[in-house]
Amino acid sequence: MSMSGLLTEIENPASAGAVTSAPKKIILLKPRGFCAGVVRAIDVVRISLDLYGAPIYVRKEIVHNRHVVDELREAGAIFVEELSEVPSGARVIFSAHGVSPAVRKEAIERSLRVIDATCPLVTKVHLEAVKFAKQGYTIILIGHRDHDEVIGTLGEAPESTILVSDVSDVDRLEIKNPERISYLTQTTLSLDETKDIVSRLLERFPKITGPKTQDICYATENRQLAVKAVAPLCQTLLVVGSQNSSNSRRLVEVCEKAGVPAYLLDDCSEIQPEMVDNVSVVAVTAGASAPEHLVQELIENLRSRGFADLEEAEIKDEDVRFTLPSDLENFTPRLHVIA
Repeated sequence: MSMSGLLTEIENPASAGAVTSAPKKIILLKPRGFCAGVVRAIDVVRISLDLYGAPIYVRKEIVHNRHVVDELREAGAIFVEELSEVPSGARVIFSAHGVSPAVRKEAIERSLRVIDATCPLVTKVHLEAVKFAKQGYTIILIGHRDHDEVIGTLGEAPESTILVSDVSDVDRLEIKNPERISYLTQTTLSLDETKDIVSRLLERFPKITGPKTQDICYATENRQLAVKAVAPLCQTLLVVGSQNSSNSRRLVEVCEKAGVPAYLLDDCSEIQPEMVDNVSVVAVTAGASAPEHLVQELIENLRSRGFADLEEAEIKDEDVRFTLPSDLENFTPRLHVIA
């Protein structure tokens, strides 16, 4: 159903029967779940296992989802925190979040055979950082300090880059040459929060320049816009995603900012009665690294709790695909599904 149709039904309950007698409803948001970068990263691991056989080492979580990582581990992937854990000469995959030049250098020194699963949209930010640094700009990177993506981007030009996470960080900035200052952003941030930070940067540094196109990725934006659209129509939002998934956490924040309770669930086992007690309309979405089968399991759980009606609300069509790394793109893998 379209968003306008859902809104009419909520605002005019007589069209669907009295509110008190109407069955409980689930609004399932679309787009949701896997983005193109996540699909590409998972494919890289799967194809590498098919092509080269186990073990394949993966530096960090390939994407920030516990279920995805566990399934790939069972298939033969070995996840490590640092390259020092990988035997010299072995094959290693860099995660979708990207790595710093120092990590790439270490891989070369240890003769590791690298397959790079960095999301192309993250690579775009890295290239922008290199460009601005070469042009003598001070780079303001908007992001969360401990996130893998931010760590990698900071490594591109550490002497030229300053990290800010909120407006108060901007207020504390001291820039030697405010005539040459630029900003970049982590790809999985809140649109509203980033807008506030950029606005403050423009107030303090009118000459600041940014990327030609926004760094926040299309999937992050679309999922947040869907949450904003559905917030007036539901009484609670359930987000499928792991706690270390930045884009999933932002979906919760966006909904709560709209005044609607929201909960981040790794899977349906984490749903608690108080999340849906006294709720007649619940919305469901998933972060960009959450498999679809977890969403469907959550839907079945909600049905068992009396949510008999299901409406899918499509906010925007997504049809984005990324090519595989050159050393894998001509390989035809066996069929695998994490969905």
